[in-house]
Amino acid sequence: MPDQSKLITVPVGTLSIIPLRSSEKLIKTVDSYISRWRKEREHLNTENFMFNGYVKDSYILESKCPRFASGEAKGTIKDSVRGTDLYIIADVTNTGQRYNLYGECVPMTPDEHYADIKRIIAAACGKARRITVIMPFLYESRQHKRNSRESLDCAIALQELVAMGVSNIITFDAHDPRVQNAIPTSGFESLMPTYQFIKCLLKSTPDLELDNDHMMIISPDEGAMHRAIYFANHFGVDVGMFYKRRDYSRIVNGKNPIVAHEFLGDSVEGKDVIIIDDMIASGESMLDVARQLKARKAKRVFCLATFGLFTAGLEIFDKAHEEGIFDKVITTNVIYQKPELFERDWYMSADLAKYMAILIDHLNHDASISDLLDPTVRIQSRINEYKQNHTITDNFDRIPSKDKF
Repeated sequence: MPDQSKLITVPVGTLSIIPLRSSEKLIKTVDSYISRWRKEREHLNTENFMFNGYVKDSYILESKCPRFASGEAKGTIKDSVRGTDLYIIADVTNTGQRYNLYGECVPMTPDEHYADIKRIIAAACGKARRITVIMPFLYESRQHKRNSRESLDCAIALQELVAMGVSNIITFDAHDPRVQNAIPTSGFESLMPTYQFIKCLLKSTPDLELDNDHMMIISPDEGAMHRAIYFANHFGVDVGMFYKRRDYSRIVNGKNPIVAHEFLGDSVEGKDVIIIDDMIASGESMLDVARQLKARKAKRVFCLATFGLFTAGLEIFDKAHEEGIFDKVITTNVIYQKPELFERDWYMSADLAKYMAILIDHLNHDASISDLLDPTVRIQSRINEYKQNHTITDNFDRIPSKDKF
């Protein structure tokens, strides 16, 4: 159970969680964490009327967004939200959700998932005390800046949500967190899964040497450099970077095609290298970087990305793994994961359910989340543990310390 010292305040309102169909599986785990912790919490006077509804078996409210055969839809909430602290969670990348459109079964697009978020907000009718939207993958986050006469979709979406009464927007590893400048007076948090990545990597790989002679962190492009530097500083190792040479005279699949990846950095020969990025879309760019690292005689290649979209399928990764291009891919479980992913021996999933549960629990109490946003102490404790034992324990659920979740 996590640290409880900040949870002595009265909650903002009765906690209510509405997971859209796209995120139901993950949020059921998040909900079970919160329910268990609150039943074990002994320092609160739950008999006080201010804590009415504080301890429950579940905080999930039933909701639906049924669709007509024409593709139109509506949002409905089955329970009262009056005076509640409402958390709406949706995975806008979940193509596993399908519906009937003119007799054909089609996958839901990010636009449709985002529209469902607005439908649930509208169904709340302004009765909730506070509304927080959690979008692990920030809607339209790759369309965050204007290069020509084009739309600024992410900024417009954020402003739209705030105009509908949303107080806080929480996401993970935003493509460019500066998009929050579109809503400067509203709450916006972009959470980084660095600790969960490191925990998953160390737990699954017992023979890493965490020093500058045996490891290097790689940024696949200039945009991911800050992630790579943060990773490298924790491990005390060097950083290398690839930059993309693009053909700006052509547009393929909505973007200028990459002509080549050029490398800046020291030799990777004989070293384990970790490529860190915010997402794997088709995976072609990540695998091209991995090939170049192998050509430079890197020992092992680990690919880490917050979001594993795998839009071009898994076969290209299967082939690359058979060729020895990379050793392991780690992504998080905050977005939809294709079931066949877990059949691959090259894949590992970093679990963020507990992190999300702690975050919601704290926010419901209006408690500071500064410690949750800065995982430095937790990361260093795990790295030191690994250096001593070449393994890490996984029983921190039973240790009531703020540094261990």
